[in-house]
This record gives sequence, structure tokens and C-alpha cells, in this order.
Amino acid sequence: MSGVAQAVPNSSGTEPPALKAPAKAADCHIHIYDPRYQPPVAKPSESTLSDYRLLQKRIGLSRVVIVTPRNYVTDNTVTTDAIKALGQDNARGVAVIRPTITDEALKKLHDEGIRGIRFTVGDPKTAVVSIDMIEPLAKRIADYGWHIQLNMPYDKIVEHATMLGRLPTQLVFDHLGKPPIDQGIQHASHAVIRQLLDKRRAWVKVSGAYMNTEVGPPTYADATRVAQAFVSAAPERLVWGSDWPHPSPKEKPDDALLFDLLSVWAPSEIIRHRILVTNPQDLYGFPQ
Repeated sequence: MSGVAQAVPNSSGTEPPALKAPAKAADCHIHIYDPRYQPPVAKPSESTLSDYRLLQKRIGLSRVVIVTPRNYVTDNTVTTDAIKALGQDNARGVAVIRPTITDEALKKLHDEGIRGIRFTVGDPKTAVVSIDMIEPLAKRIADYGWHIQLNMPYDKIVEHATMLGRLPTQLVFDHLGKPPIDQGIQHASHAVIRQLLDKRRAWVKVSGAYMNTEVGPPTYADATRVAQAFVSAAPERLVWGSDWPHPSPKEKPDDALLFDLLSVWAPSEIIRHRILVTNPQDLYGFPQ
């Protein structure tokens, strides 16, 4: 273990991880909440790009995918400005849009480094997009090579499996697909995701261990079983993300511990390199 202990906002612990990140390793899931951009929905805790750079330094990461949170509805400026500050060699983004978006606005987002659109559709009371928007928007973004990113409840994954299977874009499932914790890979949603992976129509973010556990740290044993199943099945279709600044839990997890879980989830250094470097290049278009 090397490096200087560094406190990072919205992250517990200060030590660097035991696992050394390879060059050009990508964190494929973070959010920026910057007070310069006032979100119209519930104001989150401040989590600026400067804060995130401290986490990059602590973990040893060099590339990042910034995901617009629902709090900003369809204003993606907080994301695209952060991409611009980091440069597109080092940053890409996932936007939130609705079918009313113009063709000109879509092209502008592409030029600004956006490579996918996210649907957080768990609670209709707080959702800013809806499942019925997925297919029409997939048809609009397909020519750009963008993907559809899904933060979707497991029952909805099963219910809409046919629609997901016919989309003209790649799919990316957030946080291990978020199966019911007591069922894990035995739940029908996992079979839907596996079928899409096997057909090379989907990707999975091996992230969010703390959302998929009753066991908790340091092993996150229940989430670990799900992650290991994906690593065994389709290591070429996985990317890793920290989910910083961890908007869900009040007690923030230790990001070094979350990164070190990769040693357990993917014991092979070759596979970890694929998850952290090669796969993000393929999915987000980072320079080879």
C-alpha cells in the first residue's frame, strides 16, 4: 500500500487501496453535484469536480464517466462542463433527455462527449423520465453509437424484457442489475440480463456493492456472488464504477475498499485490466 492518506468528501476512509490501478483505468459511474448549477429537484450534498479529483488521486484512476443525476432533470450542463474541464481523452458522459429533444441538441451533446442516456425509473413520483420513452429515444441515438443505461427495478427488467431485446442500441445495466438481495442471480431479472450479455447486446456495471447487500463491508458477500457470476460469464462486457458521491446511503462507503473488491470479484489481473481499461475504451470510445 502506497501513497499519502487523503480525505475525500462523500467517502469514508483515507488510505489508498491495496490494489494498484492500471494506467488509463476508468471509473465508469460518478455524479457531479455543483452548487454553481442549481438543480430543480431536491438539492443534494455538494460534490464538485475538484472533490472527485481527490478520489481519483486516492484510488489511482485517470478516466471517468460522469452520469447526470435525476436532480438536474434534463439539464446536462453540470456533466458536459465537467467533461470539458477534464478533456475528452479522460472523460465521457451519460445524459438524461426526453423525446422532445431536438436533433441539433443531440448532436451538441455528442460533440460535448455524451455517449449514452440514462433511465432511472424506479419511483414514478421522483422519476424524470419513463419507460415508454426508452424505445423512441433508442431509435434517435442509435446512429451516434450511444447506449441506453438502465437504473431499472428488477421486476421491470423482467416485464419489459421483450422491448429491451429489440432495441437498436447497446444496453448498460447499473449496479449489478440490482437483483433482489435475497435472491441474487436466482431472480428472473438476472436471466434476462445474462441473455442480453450472451447476445452481446448489453453491458453491466460491476458497481454499487453497498446497494446489493445485507452482509455489508468488508466482504459484501451477497453482492460479491452476483459480481463473480458476471465476471465468470462475460468479463468482456463489464465496466467498473465507484458511484461516488454515493447519493443513496447516509453513511458513505470506503471507496478504497470498494475498489479492492475487484481483487475478489476478478482475481485475474488480465480480466481486471479488461474491466478497467479495455472495456471502457470499447463502450465509451476512450482513446486506445
